[in-house]
Formats: sequence, C-alpha cells, structure tokens
Amino acid sequence: MKKLLLILCLLPSLYAGAQRYVAQLDKRVMIMETPPFPESHASTIVSLGKQRYLAAWFGGTEEGNKDVGIWTSLNVNGVWSAPVEVANGVMNETLRYPCWNPVLFKTKAGKLFLFYKVGPNPREWWGMKMESKDHGKSWSKPERLPEDMLGPIKNKPVQLANGDILYPTSTETPGTNIWHIHLERSDRNAQHWSKIPIANDTFQVIQPSILFYGKDSLQLLCRSKHGFVAQAWSADKGATWGPITATQLPNPNSGTDALTLKNGMQALVYNPLGKGKGRSKLWVAISKDGAQWEPVFALENGDTGEYSYPAIIQDEEGRVHITYTADRKNIRHVVLRIEKSNTEEPIKKEGATE
Repeated sequence: MKKLLLILCLLPSLYAGAQRYVAQLDKRVMIMETPPFPESHASTIVSLGKQRYLAAWFGGTEEGNKDVGIWTSLNVNGVWSAPVEVANGVMNETLRYPCWNPVLFKTKAGKLFLFYKVGPNPREWWGMKMESKDHGKSWSKPERLPEDMLGPIKNKPVQLANGDILYPTSTETPGTNIWHIHLERSDRNAQHWSKIPIANDTFQVIQPSILFYGKDSLQLLCRSKHGFVAQAWSADKGATWGPITATQLPNPNSGTDALTLKNGMQALVYNPLGKGKGRSKLWVAISKDGAQWEPVFALENGDTGEYSYPAIIQDEEGRVHITYTADRKNIRHVVLRIEKSNTEEPIKKEGATE
C-alpha cells in the first residue's frame, strides 16, 4: 500500500481537484474455464440487454500465427458459455492468414456487428465485418470493408444523434514503422463509409477511443510510443480535429479503452506505467473534464505478468463491465459499480478472486 501511495504522490497534478469516486466490485472471473488454445488477446464486450453479454477475442497458438481466429462467448445470467470460433482467415485450401482485434458493436436500432482484421500483420491487414440477428448465436457471411477502410482498430465505435457511426481507427505504415490515427464514418447500417483525417507531425499513436463532452465536443485518447496517453479534441461532433497532444496519463505502449458513463463522467482503463515499464498493472480512472483523472480501482496491481488491452462498457443498470487479457492465457471479466465517495482513499485494490 505504501508503494502505491508513493506512486500517486508523484503525480499530484493528475488528480488535483478531482471529485472522489469509488468502485465497488460486483464480479471478477475468467471467461474460459479451460481455454482451447494457448493464447488469448484483444477482447471486446457488448451488452445484449436482459443481463446478457457477448465477448469476443482472438485466440490460437500465438499472436500472428495462421491458426489465430475470432472466438466468442455468451454470458447469460452471469455464466459464460464455452468459446466458439466464429471467424478465421482461411482464404482458400492453401492460404490462411491470422485474425486480429475483434470489436463488437450494437447500434441504437439493435443491429449487432462484429468487426475484425485479417492479414499477415498490422501493417498489411484489412477490415472485415459480420452481422448477427440472434444475439451472436450465428453470423452473416464475412464481408470485407470498402477499400482503404479498416473499421474500429481496437476500441468500440460510437453512434451520433443522427445515427451515423464513428469508428476510432489507426494505421501502422509498412516499411516506416509510423503510427497514425484517423476516424472512419458510416451510416447507421455500417454502409457508405468515409474517412476523417487527423493532422499529426509529432506523435506515434494508434488505437484511439472516443469520449463525449456536452453537445458537440469529443475527445480521443490513444496509445502512444512516448510514455503517455495522447489525446485530440473535436468541437464539431468529430467532423474535424485539433492537434494531437500529450496527457498526464502514463502509457507503456499499451492499448487503453475509455467510455462516457451515463452520468456524464468519463472512465478510462489503462496500464498506469511509463515507457518500457510493462503491463503488470491495470487501473480504472474517472474524469469530469478529460484533463484531471482520478484512479478509482486497480484491476491488477502486481509487479509481473501481462494484463492489457481492456474493453469497457456500461449496462442498462449502470454497472461497468471490463474485459482484458490475463497473461495472454485467458480473458478476465470484471463488473464494477462506480459511485461518488465520501472517503479520501484515492484508489481501491482488487478485492476478489475467481
């Protein structure tokens, strides 16, 4: 505990003036009892209503291997089903590519989409999508996205008031190792795609997530190579974007995810470690303005292991659901209730076991 408080004391400007919140743990479990493959990574989760949830991730021998496919599991009344492979990268009898980074998304009209990538590596992959009309029990034939469109690269899209969908995405340029973010936009049925550029001459960033502030203001939070979470802001509902800048949030070159909660607060799941410090800790932080962040829960707080690539949603009852990679061997599911606190304790350690 002393070590944890020392870390917080070293970052006073990050939390100064923040409204204290506390996260109460409801559940903390592994999705798979016995994983049918050695490696699991890059999970995503969506609420289907009536206490039903669907999760997806990529699994196989090892990230980048040709046998890596997209797997899903359905949670009904708190119990996760056995995982099922729903997509792979088989092109023909002699050619197969690995799958990557699934993203589940349900529109306001109830359409359920699964986006994912297929290709030899993140510099040469392409975007795919499928649709389900029975809550993920079966899926339409895989469809490649329009030319030059990747879909959501890791984190979930958001839907605007007019029905349009904004997809947070990014590219890793072949031969240059340059990272860059942009947005893609479609209509409410994931048709008629277009690209929204974001100017950047300074930072190496990928895997953004989208947050809402008031009527027209949006914020992107991104993974970076520079030891901190990067950001960009829009004042016109995502049509145009200001420059990419640094936040005070540390980032060890690892994926994050963020969500605008129903009460208007912002929630971020991230590895609270700097450049080259690994992924052994995974925290939840809360903010009102996107500038000052208050850590409220440590999902993982050890010195070893990998706990990474989180996905965060909120269900109809207001509970926050988070899935993330657990040592590359399984996917962990955590359910929290985040509320205002009267205490001075800045962060709560994990409080349950499987």
